[in-house]
Amino acid sequence: MTEVQTASGPIDSKALGRVLVHEHIFCMDMEFTLNYRPDFVKDEMIAEAAKRLDAVKHAGVDTIMDLTVLGLGRNVPLIAEVASRTAVNIIVATGCYTFDEVPKSVALVGPGRMFNRPDPLADMFVHDIEVGVHRTSVKAGVLKCAIDQPGLKPGVERVLRAVGQANVRTGAPITVHTSAHHGTGLVAQRVLKEEGVDLRDVIIGHCGDSTNIDYLMQLADEGSILAMDRFGMNVMLPLKDRVATVAEMVKRGYGDRLTLSHDCFCWSDFFPTEEDRARMFPEHSYCYVPQIVVPALLEAGVSQSHIDIMQIDNPRRHFEDAARRVASRARGEVPAVPA
Repeated sequence: MTEVQTASGPIDSKALGRVLVHEHIFCMDMEFTLNYRPDFVKDEMIAEAAKRLDAVKHAGVDTIMDLTVLGLGRNVPLIAEVASRTAVNIIVATGCYTFDEVPKSVALVGPGRMFNRPDPLADMFVHDIEVGVHRTSVKAGVLKCAIDQPGLKPGVERVLRAVGQANVRTGAPITVHTSAHHGTGLVAQRVLKEEGVDLRDVIIGHCGDSTNIDYLMQLADEGSILAMDRFGMNVMLPLKDRVATVAEMVKRGYGDRLTLSHDCFCWSDFFPTEEDRARMFPEHSYCYVPQIVVPALLEAGVSQSHIDIMQIDNPRRHFEDAARRVASRARGEVPAVPA
């Protein structure tokens, strides 16, 4: 049995079922939302989030990975309230989302900084995983970091290395937000590998934004899982292109290194209003993969067994294998790496 932490407590990895590996529930600048968004009403948003998750449960999805970390408006007590009202398992993440600098609260703390002491980031992330998120009983189940178009900025590198260190210490698997168009998944893999991370513990996020098969194969050949995770954001890349890319990767033998998701949310103040969000991404919902994408993949020649591998087997293996590898390290064993 591999224990996976959720917002409602630990579950057996076999109970994960079908998983959406890259989602959000509430994604916001908390300061801005609390001061300038009267349309965010806590009780109404909790009820709406539970309603949307119940709909995706009805569509056949059992678990979502909520990758809202520091820098995206992380509010775990709010997530815990949603989790208490839905049958969907919600896996909470720890880590930090930045394209440039780390948050001001930790920017001046660390080696050579104003408060010259060890970098607190890795310890913060490990505490969330091993002890629990402050003011809750929720333990984080995954780690999250980001590297986008600006590349390996000092703050980005600091977070990547802290996330890598936390993975090595705890075995919690990693998801990295990347820019496929700028090849930053390869940079993330290099930095994490330098920190001792087994790249099989890593999901490279937003690979579905690319149709560059050579780039995707290069990432997958390092052992990482690729998240084809922006289905429904068709203004960025049409559905037919996203489906064709998945079908081609499966045809080339990479079905065991692909997952499906949306990068969706119930609430985000990235958009001025919910109407603006609906106009920009009219097809973006938690149910798009089960209701639209899966039939499109079947029509494109992807078998149901391969879809099950992407939705069920690969996410479960992401947790089970990472736990197995950290246990091997604890015993002093050297895990085999991909050829």
